[in-house]
Amino acid sequence: MQWEIENSLRLTGQDIYRASVDRTSWTREVDALFDRYDLLALPSAQLFAFPAEWTWPKEIAGTTMDSYHRWMEIVIGPTLAGGPAISVPAGVDARGRHIGLQLWGQARADTAVLRAAAAYEQVAPRVSRKSRTA
Repeated sequence: MQWEIENSLRLTGQDIYRASVDRTSWTREVDALFDRYDLLALPSAQLFAFPAEWTWPKEIAGTTMDSYHRWMEIVIGPTLAGGPAISVPAGVDARGRHIGLQLWGQARADTAVLRAAAAYEQVAPRVSRKSRTA
């Protein structure tokens, strides 16, 4: 929170305006995707689970993560576009580390996203059950 506040104090009115224009552009691009697709399925993180002692991963695949935002960029899209998203268990790697899948729907399609998640859990009960017991 401190990082958020300190960085927000540096923003100008022009910075905020540009960010609003960028967000509107992003939302339009996403809306166009949902003209063609009912749902998007994406990873819920850029890497498997990491040690609890870490604040966040400082590097992923050779790319430095300069803030906690960077390692979670994959989940920012739905929020910026105003769409609902839900994460479901997707499995574990050879070391037993968990990863999820996010199902993302267009704005105001919350029911459709929840139904898709329920359907996923019905066809992937082994993954869901494994993830819940870990």
